[in-house]
Amino acid sequence: MPYQIKKRQHERAKDIGVSIQPSSNPNKKVDVYKNGKKVASIGGAGYGDYATYLLKDKELAEEKRKNYKARHEKDRKKVGTPSWFSDQILWN
Repeated sequence: MPYQIKKRQHERAKDIGVSIQPSSNPNKKVDVYKNGKKVASIGGAGYGDYATYLLKDKELAEEKRKNYKARHEKDRKKVGTPSWFSDQILWN
């Protein structure tokens, strides 16, 4: 079963000028498209993300987000990279 993209993730994608769809790669959650061209596949299929954790427990979601951002600090700020898209769409 493909990953169910949450409303907040579609909204975040729209805010940064891209569109998203469930990934065609079984190891990833989401494919990111800009001007109809795929630019990245993001989110490990076996891992959670902020929106998913929020459905369970807000405190847990905040802790997971804090840990994710600390773990990916050096690469999540490079605009246009898969890490940046993941940070912007899956963890904001």
